[in-house]
Amino acid sequence: MHAVLTAAMEAAASHHLTTREALSGIWGSISLCAWIFLLVPQLIENYKSGSADGISLVFLAIWFIGDVTNLAGALWAGLVPTVIALAMYFCVADLILIAQCVYYNTINARRHARKTSTLSTTSAEAPLLGRRDSSNVGLPGSHRRDSQASRRRRASSLPTILDVDTEPSEALKNALSILGVVAVGAAGWALAWRSGVWEPQPTDGRDLEPIAPGAAALGYASALCYLGARIPQIIKNQRDRSCDGLSLLFFILSLLGNATYGAGILFHSTDPEYFVTNLPWLIGSLGTMVEDAVIFLQFRAFGSGEAGSALEA
Repeated sequence: MHAVLTAAMEAAASHHLTTREALSGIWGSISLCAWIFLLVPQLIENYKSGSADGISLVFLAIWFIGDVTNLAGALWAGLVPTVIALAMYFCVADLILIAQCVYYNTINARRHARKTSTLSTTSAEAPLLGRRDSSNVGLPGSHRRDSQASRRRRASSLPTILDVDTEPSEALKNALSILGVVAVGAAGWALAWRSGVWEPQPTDGRDLEPIAPGAAALGYASALCYLGARIPQIIKNQRDRSCDGLSLLFFILSLLGNATYGAGILFHSTDPEYFVTNLPWLIGSLGTMVEDAVIFLQFRAFGSGEAGSALEA
């Protein structure tokens, strides 16, 4: 990791790039890499569990609206093709995740309805005596045996409870994933700089073309959507007292992408006009970091949800 960043800085020095310009480019490239891989962990989590119960569809819908307004603003402002292409990628990736969640919610709802219907039919047709026998109702010691079995199940799950947030393999995978994203982002910037694909932009805000009011309005609308999107997810986690079904790496990548995006802008220039021009995107990126921190606290407090339910039983 250190070697990649050193190579990136050496590339900057060999082309007479200032430290601020180099850091701005590196942070921006790392942010780009984080956004590209952002939704992959949640897609994998949903696929592995065969469910999307953990993630709020309202969260995804508002986020998608934010990406659509971001794309519209980029098109209106006539931003560079790479920015527009990335905004399009975000919209497509959002739709893939939303489609996956709708698919799992639909098939799981159908399975639950069929199971409920089957159980109701069986219960209605079974003789009364048979029902009493099958449930051991009124048999001496039956409730005691059930409670003992329940306690044994809870006891056997205690190691899992204690390891909810501290499983080394999961923590190691997340750490390696983040280091990989940072390394790829920094190396990608170095290659882009050496090949001439990336060039530093003017640092004086007066050299920038003014953004159309409509494009700026869309930028602020996008920022508001990003800020509001996580609120339904936070409420859902709090209501369920669980983060089961959510990918922690998904939110770590979001935090990394937002932090490095904001750093890329701030390292580039502190000129007031430049700052005002990029204010909508700074609000959308840096503001959501607070909400991501809340979700991290919920992961710490609630874990997978199985812990909470077992401890409360």
